Amino acid sequence: MTIRERRRDDHPALLDLWERSVRATHDFLSETDIAELRPQVRDIYFDAVELWVYEDADGLAGFIGLADAQVEMLFLEPARRGQGIGTRLLDHARHLRGALTVDVNEHNPQAHGFYRRYGFVETGRSPLDGQGKPFPLIHMALPRDAAG
Repeated sequence: MTIRERRRDDHPALLDLWERSVRATHDFLSETDIAELRPQVRDIYFDAVELWVYEDADGLAGFIGLADAQVEMLFLEPARRGQGIGTRLLDHARHLRGALTVDVNEHNPQAHGFYRRYGFVETGRSPLDGQGKPFPLIHMALPRDAAG
């Protein structure tokens, strides 16, 4: 198991992993939403964050994107969920940044529960997502001394 910085040649595989993960966890998004997001993820978001990739003998299984101490994205291969990969990626981010923050789609209760179990606490809510769409966000923070 390795957590490493992404390489430019990872992008096609990461984009496909992103889409599989979104389809498995973001059932509130329409096909049109996903089609609109895909080129933005590929052309803007991947380059706007510091990306760390989880890779093992089975290939790329997840990635986390950071902007300073903000977790901007955390996506896992759907078949690999529940294997501790998300926790390892958060542990890595916490090691790099200490206290972390994240915004979670309110309509994604699995992610909300995952972050709560990790030690994040709710700090606020926004009725719209970062693109102004009606997908409410829950703002969460991980205190520096939280999670083991």
